[in-house]
Amino acid sequence: EARRQRRLLLLVVCVALLLDNMLYMVIVPIIPDYIAVMRGGAAGPSAPAGGNGSGGGNRSLLPARYPPATGGNEDVQIGVLFASKAMLQLLVNPLSGTLIDRVGYEVPLLAGLGILFLSTTTFAFAENYATLFAARSLQGLGSAFADTAGIALIADRYAEEPARSRALGTALACISFGSLAAPPFGGVLYEFAGKRVPFLVLACVCLLDGLLLLALAPPGGTGARANMPVGTPIHRLMIDPYIAVVAGALATCNIPLAFLEPTIANWMKESMGASEWEVGLTWLPAFFPHVLGVYVTVRLAAAYPHLQWFYGALGMAIIGASSCLVPACRNFGQVIIPLCGICFGIALVDTALLPTLAFLVDVRHVSVYGSVYAIADISYSVAYALGPIVAGQIVHTMGFAQLNLGMGLANVLYAPVLLFLKNVCQMKPSHSERNILLEEGPKGLYDTIKMEERKG
Repeated sequence: EARRQRRLLLLVVCVALLLDNMLYMVIVPIIPDYIAVMRGGAAGPSAPAGGNGSGGGNRSLLPARYPPATGGNEDVQIGVLFASKAMLQLLVNPLSGTLIDRVGYEVPLLAGLGILFLSTTTFAFAENYATLFAARSLQGLGSAFADTAGIALIADRYAEEPARSRALGTALACISFGSLAAPPFGGVLYEFAGKRVPFLVLACVCLLDGLLLLALAPPGGTGARANMPVGTPIHRLMIDPYIAVVAGALATCNIPLAFLEPTIANWMKESMGASEWEVGLTWLPAFFPHVLGVYVTVRLAAAYPHLQWFYGALGMAIIGASSCLVPACRNFGQVIIPLCGICFGIALVDTALLPTLAFLVDVRHVSVYGSVYAIADISYSVAYALGPIVAGQIVHTMGFAQLNLGMGLANVLYAPVLLFLKNVCQMKPSHSERNILLEEGPKGLYDTIKMEERKG
């Protein structure tokens, strides 16, 4: 029964992550409607004629799809709209991680699903930029709770390896699938059923997911929270050198993806005369190497768990080399290859280092995972908050080739830093910081029991 329940909880978390990323991307085919209204034109099904269903995972390619008459102020508004989710997520994550550590995982996850439901419904009935901005920001608030609590819940319920790596790998695959499936999903439903239908469908799935979570773990239904230890404060986790190295790797490896998405469409049109369908399908093939990277890393981690740092370093080297190859591409077929390499490398880094975060908390702190995965979410949010706003300006002032070379060099130089994690697998729970600093005194039931055992 316990195994069945944790599998169902894994399903709830995967659906929540899938919904969050689909909501992030499903707006791609329909936002031209709102842009037409912003310009004073008429909104309607004919507005997104440039590519309403072929987003292919390009969450930030929207500015490149509008006519050249688009004003600078409008570009800024669009960039801020797409960055607003990550910005709010970045601000809220320190608070959400601390709250998750205090109240447990299920209640914040349920609250996050409720906020995502409200955000999705707001998207469905939004008619202007201000409402869109509010809905996108509301999604960032919901993601700060749902994503962090969901990943932390997986790490808590799947405490042993390699089951933990498999479960987190499944969650990562759902994130990738949601990002890539959303634009075609939104485009088809928008074309044949109207712009509200994609959001209403996602809202219904979100509601069902929340009801399933309520059935599995009703708030106040168990005394599990009372038996949980007091988690290590997030500021102490942030200054842990091992956790800091992992967080830096997660942010660095996602910068190429976050910065290429808003810039690669213009570059493809200018350098190779790419058509709209080619721009839209640019990222779609990358889903398959991403899933392959997750699968390969999970299998390797099960066989050679002491090499997790090496899988992450290898992934960053692949990302760096692939980023440097992008400007050398001369046609649509060639550009797909380095983009697949970037997504494959990101899969290696994420799948290797996310379980490492949980292990570091187990052996160096207290086995409560809300704050440490809030730090991971902060790392992602830094990249995706800067991407839609900063990347275009860098290309304008320095050039597309220099942007890619800089991102590639950053990843290649950071890869050797992961050597610092080489001996992490040799750490034992007895090295826990909570066990060493006995003068702090017990702070929860778990610590009290351990203290009594040591006294005995």
